Amino acid sequence: MAHPPGSLPALRERYGERYRWLLLLSVMVGTMAAIMSSTIINVAIPDMSQHFVLGQERAQWVTSAFMAAMTVSMLTTPWLLARHGYRRTYVACIWLLLAGGVVGGLANDYPLVLAARVAEGLAAGVLQPIPAIIILRAFEPHEQGRASGIFGMGVVLAPAIGPSIGGLLVDGFGWRSIFFMVVPFCIASLWLARRFVPVTSPGGQAADPKGAGLDWVGLTLAAAGTLCLLNGLVQLQGGTPTLALGLLLSALALLLVFVWLQRRTLRARRRQPDQGVDPLMNLSLFKDRRFTMGSLVAFIYGIALFGSTYLLPVYMQMGLGLSASYVGTILLPAGLVLAVTIALVGRLADRQPTHRLVSIGLVLLAASFALVVTIDLDRPGQVIPLLVTWAILGRIGLGFILPSLNIGAMRTLARTDIPQGASVINFLRMLGGAAGVSLCGIVLEWRARAHGFALDTPGGGPERLAAFNETFVMLSLICAAALWAAWRLRESPSAGQ
Repeated sequence: MAHPPGSLPALRERYGERYRWLLLLSVMVGTMAAIMSSTIINVAIPDMSQHFVLGQERAQWVTSAFMAAMTVSMLTTPWLLARHGYRRTYVACIWLLLAGGVVGGLANDYPLVLAARVAEGLAAGVLQPIPAIIILRAFEPHEQGRASGIFGMGVVLAPAIGPSIGGLLVDGFGWRSIFFMVVPFCIASLWLARRFVPVTSPGGQAADPKGAGLDWVGLTLAAAGTLCLLNGLVQLQGGTPTLALGLLLSALALLLVFVWLQRRTLRARRRQPDQGVDPLMNLSLFKDRRFTMGSLVAFIYGIALFGSTYLLPVYMQMGLGLSASYVGTILLPAGLVLAVTIALVGRLADRQPTHRLVSIGLVLLAASFALVVTIDLDRPGQVIPLLVTWAILGRIGLGFILPSLNIGAMRTLARTDIPQGASVINFLRMLGGAAGVSLCGIVLEWRARAHGFALDTPGGGPERLAAFNETFVMLSLICAAALWAAWRLRESPSAGQ
């Protein structure tokens, strides 16, 4: 019996054993474009601030708006894949990402730049959980760590090299050039997707356009809650305490309503499987202890990862007075080390306990942040070597966490729950990331005022470095706090390791 063209069985028959690796390569290229669009913009923030005459808190929204959009859209991935299949969902997101890059690069108004970043964030959010779903479904358990390591190595190479190229582009052509960097990756990804990404849904069956509807009420609550949280954090930075408290309490209230609604929707769906909508977030997944602990680690890890991704380039340019191109060059060795570490740890993840690898990574990441305080402008000969060393140490820590966290947290879930699990854990990591970017901006502005200067004024000195150092220490403490949850990722004694 012939399989429908473009279906998973048909593609497996056509390409044989190598097909799963070709599929992994296809989604890797698109994810590279999404991750690059999320991180490389940080190199251009100072230049963009000057162009649009923005304060640091408003310029920061090009990152925060992207993160907020990406965070919320992740929750729609399981529904989109079930409704439209891998290929249509994936290709539509790549087109949206491409459009956001082109529009953002051509925009003359800051609101249009923000709109382009939101479009890019929406696309990137849907794309992010797909590779984890593919790895857990297409590869055997003894291959999943290796596949995750190879995927991670490929994905981090783009943002590793990106800041170096991006810094040169900003110095030579301005901030607009940063937006166009995703274009070649998107074009290559579209070509690969047409050949190797199946039209089927995650279960292997055909996509069902008439299946369960999207939980629009839950999505609206999630979006409103995320925006209240981020706006509340921003108001803590430069607004009124009353408004900030109101927004944060609103975020908490929306969270409670969201949880209640998801529980009710899940019960209704179980009573009548052929009617209604699927819950946007299946809260029953949190009955699995390893998934719960992995989700908590992912949230805290997101705060540290994306907060530092925002903070490091700003620190080097505004704190140390380095050019954008120089910043990219300093970060390049750390990115290359990260790629190699992920590939090596990916193989270890098939044999070593998840909790051990994740805990080692968190310790190294926390140490890299804390050691930034050893950089002293009075010893100029040591500044660059220490920057490179601590950046490499932190990236080695990331290399221990990235290949093992998702797989370890979701390995005990039922196969039918994998799309929801991937969506939830990525959502929580990105929610932490969105909060982390705002949190770093808040703490940095607070410490700057405490030391008697404004960040958007030129200059240097020990007071400026002290504000940055205290922000890095805060990130270090957040990483240390995640160690308790990371250790609880270990299997129960009855299951064995």
